Amino acid sequence: MNGKTEAAPVLAVEGLIAEAAPPAGSPQAPVRLVDGVSFSVHAGRTLGLVGESGSGKSVTCLSVLGLPPARVRVAGGRILLRGDDLRSKTPAELQALRGREVGMILQDPMTSLNPLLTIGRQITEMFRYRANIESRTECEARAVDLLRRVRIPAPESRLKSYPHQFSGGMRQRVAIAMNLACNPGLLIADEPTTALDITVRLQILDLLREMQAERGTAIVLVTHDLHLVRRYCDNVAVMYAGRIVEQGPVEAVFAQPRHPYTSGLLGAVPRLRQPQRRLTVIPGQPPLPGSIAQGCRFAPRCPRADADCTAQYPATVEPQPGRSVACWHPEPASASAAAPSAASRAASVPLERLPLTTAS
Repeated sequence: MNGKTEAAPVLAVEGLIAEAAPPAGSPQAPVRLVDGVSFSVHAGRTLGLVGESGSGKSVTCLSVLGLPPARVRVAGGRILLRGDDLRSKTPAELQALRGREVGMILQDPMTSLNPLLTIGRQITEMFRYRANIESRTECEARAVDLLRRVRIPAPESRLKSYPHQFSGGMRQRVAIAMNLACNPGLLIADEPTTALDITVRLQILDLLREMQAERGTAIVLVTHDLHLVRRYCDNVAVMYAGRIVEQGPVEAVFAQPRHPYTSGLLGAVPRLRQPQRRLTVIPGQPPLPGSIAQGCRFAPRCPRADADCTAQYPATVEPQPGRSVACWHPEPASASAAAPSAASRAASVPLERLPLTTAS
């Protein structure tokens, strides 16, 4: 997604730590779910947050919103929204920011839509309580306009419909409309297309890209689908066991991954041009929270691990401008990977770019 980059990011997460409390009365120490995560995203740009299930992606996003899961607390780090530290805010102040300054789209829109209220009621409440618009007529007119912009057919009549009367793709469009009601500067999309078929999935993300181009919204896109990252994101951050192991511009990371985990993820994706190619298999399983050993967390699954990897976690280094990797033995950089040309990208990037237009 293209857009102008501000001098300062809309969102800057610095050394975020999130811990799960042990059961009441248990002598166990808190379990660290997110450990020193740092990333940023600018206006009009999209950051893809990827990794296996359980890597801490959703906990990270919920912590940014001030809505960590039950028994999970933010124990360290800073969360800066346009330079203002959200950790210093009271619950009431965070509540006021959500919806107005920060929006979130969840995997299943049924979890964010009230099944007992009409779609119109839920959207107009966003204008009434977040934009302080008292006129019912004006709120309904704006709701109809939003539904029309997210391509809901016959929006005037659908205001009276309930969520169960919409398909999954239509419910996700309604969720997008609700998040765009107050024009937030930051939108967190936590696997917003997981339950949708591929055609609807592309339509939803194309819609987000159009809205971003109009409004300059900064987006954090959480997804397992590297094809979507390749198409829609400007930068990518790869998480593993609560830490970011590699991040940088999508084109550069996909052209030449520096961390073996990133290489494994990319190698496990089917290639349309090489249907007979054997996929890469990452042996083993990610460590469970609370069972992480000293050293690199990927070491038990890494074919290049040695004594250094098991003794201490590697420091995060920046081998190239705009790129970072936490690995004792990162892949060497080539001159072409720092700024790949269009020709080299076509030859080296393992994920084919999908068509830029889809059926609507």
